[in-house]
Amino acid sequence: MTIADTSSGASSGVPASAEGLPAEAPPVRGLGRDWRRLWGSGALSTLGDGALVAAMPLLAAATTSDPLLVSGVTAAATLPWLLLSLPAGAWVDRFDRRRLLMAAQAVHVLLVAVLALLVTFGAARIWMLFVLAFGVGAAGLVVTGASEALIVSVVPKARLETANGRRVATDSVLREFGGPPLGSALFALAMPLPFWLDAVMFLLALLMIIRIRADGAVGRTGPRGRMLAEIGEGLRWLARNRLPRTLTLIAGAGNFCETMALATLVLFARDVLGVGDGGYGVLVAAMAVGGVAGGLVADRVVTRLGGRPVALGVQLVIPLSWLAIALVGRNAVTVVALFTVFSLAVALWNVMASSLRQRLIPAELLGRVGGAGRMIAFGAIPLGAVCGGLVADAYGLVAPWFVCAVLRLLVSLLAWPSLRRWEG
Repeated sequence: MTIADTSSGASSGVPASAEGLPAEAPPVRGLGRDWRRLWGSGALSTLGDGALVAAMPLLAAATTSDPLLVSGVTAAATLPWLLLSLPAGAWVDRFDRRRLLMAAQAVHVLLVAVLALLVTFGAARIWMLFVLAFGVGAAGLVVTGASEALIVSVVPKARLETANGRRVATDSVLREFGGPPLGSALFALAMPLPFWLDAVMFLLALLMIIRIRADGAVGRTGPRGRMLAEIGEGLRWLARNRLPRTLTLIAGAGNFCETMALATLVLFARDVLGVGDGGYGVLVAAMAVGGVAGGLVADRVVTRLGGRPVALGVQLVIPLSWLAIALVGRNAVTVVALFTVFSLAVALWNVMASSLRQRLIPAELLGRVGGAGRMIAFGAIPLGAVCGGLVADAYGLVAPWFVCAVLRLLVSLLAWPSLRRWEG
């Protein structure tokens, strides 16, 4: 479960409290028809992504037993976050966000359909998985940026915590709790089935996006400049604002550490935990239980406690959870229980971070600052995947869990003084 950055969103016009959360606003009923369509499209797309979470590593493991190559598929899928986040963020600020979302989702459908065809005819090779994983990741990057930017056009500003809580809970249920068992079960039944399911889910998501009626055009306060200059503007905003900058760096470090272990999870589950192909998806789903619970309660927890206590608590829970898995996680039940604690903490972080960023950043900088943040927060994922593969290849499949636990503890210790000085 990846950790969200705090650097993309729109200024809501709602005053923030000293904890970075909104001052009390009049209640607003309902999130609107366009929100339901955007949420529905995200849910369908996330279900397809969840199936890919299980199916892609299983396909890679069926093609090769080399930990470095298996982790390389994860690295390829997430490399666009490092290489393309900045231009993608500029596109979100330059073009109609609804139309951009439609175009990216259409590319998503096409690439997954090609992958399904290759698997159906037994033509898939490991290098093809690298190429298609990169393409699917690039399309998903644009989908994420455009949909997050579009949220502030379809959701009442006083209901951002509610919308983000529901989004995080849905993401956890479908991407990690619903999709993986479905993907692994279909893979065990017939290898091409999960990939065809993904293509259908992405197509249905595209059809729902088409039905959104909210204006996705970007309001600008000045003339459009060169893309490099506009990207630089987003980078400078993030660099000059301490709180979003600090939380984004924490998210990047956390994602790097998490991916070190999870990049070879399919091999860890098979060789250390004794989990087969059919049970792998169930394992991944069970590990997401905490994310589901966290998404459901995060609205109340973050609103009641405030952003700073949530952020500080997460910095303690995450490294201790990883360390416990490294020391005693030798069976599926133990790993699931410990990972549940971790995913609960991450869900609280993500809701806090999403709501914060949607209030602090000017609307016209939404895409560019978001791209800068995603480059750091999610761009660390492919680097972590490669490092995890190298560590597992050299020292065994348990070693990445120890390394990421120690590194994450160091990150928490370094971040603690800055978080203690949290300002609104």
